[in-house]
Amino acid sequence: MRKQRGFSLMELLIVLIILGLLGSLVAPKLFSKVSSSKKKTAIAQMQMFETAIDTYRLDMGTVPTTLQELRVGNSPNWDGPYLPKDIPLDPWGKPYVYTVPGKENRPYDLLSYGLDGKEGGEGENEDVIHK
Repeated sequence: MRKQRGFSLMELLIVLIILGLLGSLVAPKLFSKVSSSKKKTAIAQMQMFETAIDTYRLDMGTVPTTLQELRVGNSPNWDGPYLPKDIPLDPWGKPYVYTVPGKENRPYDLLSYGLDGKEGGEGENEDVIHK
C-alpha cells in the first residue's frame, strides 16, 4: 500500500480559524484608513480649487459664482480654464458645496458634507470644510 500525503481535515480547519482571527484583527485597522484617506483626498481637492479660484480672482477681479466658471467663461479677461479637468465630485460621490459670499466675511465657502451628504455628523459623516 502507498501512503497518502496531504493535510488532514483538522489541520485545514485550524489554519482557517487562525486566518479568520488574523483577518478580524487586521480588517478594522485597514477600513479606518480608508475613511481618513477620503478626508485627505477631499482636503487636497479643495486646495486645488482654492488655487484655481485665486487665479480666477486675479484675472477677473472677483471670485466665480459657481465652480463651473473655472472651466468655462466668456468674459474678455477670462484666461482659463483654471482647472485642467472637469469639476470632480467629492470622495463620497457628491458635489462640493460652494457658496458665494461665504460666512464671516469670507469671499466664498467650500465644503463637503461627508458620507451622509448632510450638514454635521461624526466620523465618516463629518463635514470637511476648507478654511
